[in-house]
Amino acid sequence: MAGAAHQAPRTGGYGQPMPAFYQQQPAKQPNRFRRGAVAVVAASVLGAGLVGGGVGAWIGSDSTTTAAPTTTSATAAPVADTSAVDVSAVVTKVMPSVVQITVRTGNAEGIGSGVVLTADGRILTNNHVVEGARDITVTFSDGKTAPASVVGTDTGADLAVIQAEGVSGLTAATLGDSSSVRVGDEVIAIGSPGGLQGTVTTGIISALDRDVTIGSERSSDRFSGQGGGVSYKALQTDASINQGNSGGPLFDTAGRVIGINSAIYSPVTGSDGAAGSVGIGFSIPIDTAKEVVAKIS
Repeated sequence: MAGAAHQAPRTGGYGQPMPAFYQQQPAKQPNRFRRGAVAVVAASVLGAGLVGGGVGAWIGSDSTTTAAPTTTSATAAPVADTSAVDVSAVVTKVMPSVVQITVRTGNAEGIGSGVVLTADGRILTNNHVVEGARDITVTFSDGKTAPASVVGTDTGADLAVIQAEGVSGLTAATLGDSSSVRVGDEVIAIGSPGGLQGTVTTGIISALDRDVTIGSERSSDRFSGQGGGVSYKALQTDASINQGNSGGPLFDTAGRVIGINSAIYSPVTGSDGAAGSVGIGFSIPIDTAKEVVAKIS
């Protein structure tokens, strides 16, 4: 079964009173959090016959870690604008462009997020959200649903485009310019962590051009067969990102998508095995995503 763990599932993941969701215990591996680079382990979670608590990626660390990651040099970055942002107004504007993606592979289900690219239903998400899916269902912000199919994928970039069927008049997101993003810029993440659709979190850009690698060591991993996994330069943010946020958008304060949320750093897990946010999340820059979308859609 596709998934991210070898051990038996437990109920009640994410510390949420949602018994319909459960979390599998990630396999313990000697991961390294190196200076200037981050070793990432995929943690796509699927459960037999049930929603698997969300589709995502997490970064593991062990007790031998001796060096913290470097951040982009503050001396080279201009001072961020600290003027007040009306987050609720931005969220109201962009929420219709964010969707929940439910996938079924065999007898298992998982949840991820996505962002609407076109009014007729093209949607951008992570490849690991839809990889190997037999059935895909998109749930829009108004609660309506539609089946979807994969248009194209780029496994190396961990991006995919899907097409929702029989829809029109959708609110397409405005894609921004990630090359203009600065350390300290305020950001807004929206997605479906743990299946909680429309969850909004805020934070800042913590670092730029972070080297992120998602390995493919485990045979049960949804990244298996990719020959070394996935690597990309990421935006790092302290906006809370958890499993189920994968594929969802990271917005700037003007409501433009600047990144696709894809991974988190989680040095420890709870007793239920859930990998939770510790304020270190990673997003694929939207400039990278634009190039991939042009090739695969």
